[in-house]
Amino acid sequence: MATTDDEIREKYLERAIRELGQLTHRLQECSHCPRGNLTAVLGSGHPQADIMLLKYAPVAAEVEEGVAFYGRAGNALMKSFKRLGIDPLAIYGTLCVKCPLAEPSLAADECVERVVEEIAIVNPRMIVVMGERALETLNELELPLGRRLEAEPGELQSLTPSIEALYTPDIDDSLDSELSKREFWAAFRVLGEWYSELPPY
Repeated sequence: MATTDDEIREKYLERAIRELGQLTHRLQECSHCPRGNLTAVLGSGHPQADIMLLKYAPVAAEVEEGVAFYGRAGNALMKSFKRLGIDPLAIYGTLCVKCPLAEPSLAADECVERVVEEIAIVNPRMIVVMGERALETLNELELPLGRRLEAEPGELQSLTPSIEALYTPDIDDSLDSELSKREFWAAFRVLGEWYSELPPY
């Protein structure tokens, strides 16, 4: 009997769940960074999301819960997804620096490089890169077949042959003033236009 498209998708999803579980285990066991008794802040969302959100480092609420995009930023984004008509189940959010360090630049290169593995597992169609430090880090990681991204808010860019990218200001820095909020949402709104043009499965 021939394998259906649904069965193939199910197999890919099972593999992504398994591989993210293995990555999570390695992150929790990792001792490269001086994080003490605190646990790594893990990515969250659909294991095969169309859209990956990428920030540089966790804020206090994310450290407390151990989950990326927990708290103010996550709440603001959920409201935005609703306004833009984006299915929240199409999203996966993660961090370049997953360890809760007083100075994120102390994170070990081996740890930051795990983002490359995370991108390969989720295999998103779009990565939303939030803030200059996240952009610099992603550029330094040199993804296979990857192109260098520019700090051009709201401009769609080609990251790899199969992944587009959208640069926005850092959402955590954007929530404290009306001007910075407007700048963030002006760039982020482009994601809604991109998502509405995705072909159906």
